[in-house]
Parts: sequence; C-alpha cells; structure tokens
Amino acid sequence: MLVVLSPAKNLDYESPLPTAEYSQPRLLEYAQDLVDRCQSLSPQELGSLMKISDKLAGLNAARFADWQQPFTPDNSRPALFAFDGDVYTGLQAEKMSEETITFAQEHLRILSGLYGVLKPLDLMQPYRLEMGTKLDTARGKNLYEFWGNVITDTLNEDLKAANSEVLVNLASNEYFSSVETKNLQADVITPVFKDEKNGQFKVISFWAKKARGAMARFIMENGITSVAELKKFNLNGYRFNAEQSTDSQLVFQRAERDQ
Repeated sequence: MLVVLSPAKNLDYESPLPTAEYSQPRLLEYAQDLVDRCQSLSPQELGSLMKISDKLAGLNAARFADWQQPFTPDNSRPALFAFDGDVYTGLQAEKMSEETITFAQEHLRILSGLYGVLKPLDLMQPYRLEMGTKLDTARGKNLYEFWGNVITDTLNEDLKAANSEVLVNLASNEYFSSVETKNLQADVITPVFKDEKNGQFKVISFWAKKARGAMARFIMENGITSVAELKKFNLNGYRFNAEQSTDSQLVFQRAERDQ
C-alpha cells in the first residue's frame, strides 16, 4: 500500500528533529529547472503568479534566490518534518517512532509542485509553488504540463518497490490531478471524511485535512497493508460507513457528539 499526501503552505524549519536520518529527492533536475524559471521572475511577478501578498512574494523570491545544491542537513530539512499545515497537525510526525518513520519512508509519498514526489526523509529547501500554479516553462503552460508523466512514473516505481497494487489517495484534488490515474499501476482508494453538522454529514475542509493526516498516521503506525485493515480506521471519532462507500471511495463519518 502506497499513500500520497499534499504538501502544506506553512513550513517549520525550527523544531527539533526526531531522527537524524535523511534521503535525497530523486527529481532535483526538474526542481532545478523550475527554480531557474522562478529566479527569472521579479517579486512582483511571483506575487501576481501565485496570488500572494507583496511580503510573501518577497519571501519566496528570496527562497528561490537562496536555493542551491547539494542538499545537506545544514541547508535543508526532511519533508515530513518541514511541512506544517492542518494535514500535518493530524499526522503528528514529530511523535513517530523510528520504526514508524522507516515504514513511512517505504509507504508514504508527498506530492509537490516543486519537487514532484518526496519521500518523508527527502531533504527539501523551503519554497512555495502550488501545483495549480500557471507557471509557463519549456515543458508547458502550467505545472501539470511541466510534470507530465513524471510523477505517475515515479509513483509506479514506488508501488513496484513496495510490492503494492493499492494507492491510498489522501491528497487534495489540486495535487492528485498531477497523477495520470489511467497510467497508474494500482487501484486508487480515496477516503472521504464527513462531519455531522445540523443533523447532516458533509465534508468540512478544516476537519477533513486533519483526518487525512490522522489516517496517514494510522496506516504508518499500524503497518496497514490492506483495504480491509484501512476500514478499521477509528481515530478522532470517525467510523467507516459501508453503505455510503464504494470500492474506490471509503466514507468515514463522525457524529457531532464526537467532534
């Protein structure tokens, strides 16, 4: 079983690391091309492209200017411990044991607009470049065209290495759209998390993001390798609803009293 997550806009390069282990990203040649392209843009152009404030545009222009190879523990941080959004609040990577981190290195992948596909311990330098960004390059008019089949091919390699025919999609639509599912050599299982509000169950983005992180943690901590085991997910009050689910979409619901 291979699990994919989205990255986060917020980053943490200050907290203590729970492990000294790290690995190198595999798609740095592509990342370098994107960095070179972004370095050619002014802070104002970056701000307009990314639809961010002048302050954030200046910060990210500086990040692209400072980006350099080789990646070392002095200038980079493992991806699993660098992202700091709602998904990663649910994931609680900083509390993972060495054994769980080792399992995650084989079975968890983070999709990235800049790095393509990251293993948890892959070093990364700080950046902001969302997958939906319409950055034109020699490979196309946006990042989906830039990455083409590269992300899918990389995931297929990882599926083969993990001896898995199942990919659990815990990423957002924006990021999972970078995967060419028709060419993916696996069955895709997409968990959906619904919370009760005023007597009705619906997807509430804030809670769904945390739940996706919590499910990733559940899979890593328990060494989950089958869909049957995945249906036993019960963290934070969620329960599997067989009637609402299909073979490819697993629905988990949480009653208002459990929120």
